[in-house]
Amino acid sequence: MEGARETSGFVKRGAPMTKLVNELASVQANEPLGPGLYLMALKAPQIARGIEAGQFVHMRIPHMDDHILRRPFSVYGRSAEEGIVEILYQTVGYGTDQMTRIGALESVEMIGPVGRPWRPPAAASRALLVAGGVGSAPLFLLAEKLIAEKREVDVVLGAQTAEALVSRERYEALLQAPPRCSTDDGSFGFEGFCTPLVEQALAEAEGEGRPYDYLAVCGPEPLMRLVANMAAEHGVLCEVSLERRMACGVGACLSCVVNTTGGLKRSCVDGPVFLAEEVIW
Repeated sequence: MEGARETSGFVKRGAPMTKLVNELASVQANEPLGPGLYLMALKAPQIARGIEAGQFVHMRIPHMDDHILRRPFSVYGRSAEEGIVEILYQTVGYGTDQMTRIGALESVEMIGPVGRPWRPPAAASRALLVAGGVGSAPLFLLAEKLIAEKREVDVVLGAQTAEALVSRERYEALLQAPPRCSTDDGSFGFEGFCTPLVEQALAEAEGEGRPYDYLAVCGPEPLMRLVANMAAEHGVLCEVSLERRMACGVGACLSCVVNTTGGLKRSCVDGPVFLAEEVIW
């Protein structure tokens, strides 16, 4: 890889570096959306102006002095004009449970924007976005970007239950059409995992003579691996957004490495978005 330097299997590359800021954000709202799912809106003008689809913020959660590490969160929505960023999060442990207790107008320290954004090819005219669970969050800004660029966008959403499909209405309003949905329990849309809907969408697009030329997927790793394989079988360029435990969030500690065909790369700054063909699952 041009410009890369390898040390003990770790590849350091010239990742696109957005100017990082350490911003003290003001919480505007922190509301439940579904079972264990919350939407936090924060006033963070500098990050809101600079964030790109697929990048994230590294947050220091208040009232957790015994836990010094920040937590990474994808940005779900943003208004550069109003200086607002939105984070869709799920309570999965002590840290995210503490987040639910953050009240309006409390201050939260964040570093951002961090990471490599989604990079759909300029020539791509039709995109399929696939999200499992809260993987719908880092894909929404991408959907906005592609639609603003007059590209055709289709979306597949999967969740455990109808109540957990908390992004469905927002995507439907953006697309002006319902996304394809699945739930594990069959309470909304297709019953089961969303992968059959992905295969159906890929096959239908080919049958129409207008195949997808870009696919982006975010969600549980087994889902991303399966969808990446489907994209490869159909000859569609695919990007994935990988989640790893992070300590520093700025590429210094090497705690969040991903095994790729080009060596070990850091998910925080070389990712979180990677070409699927690069990832060694």
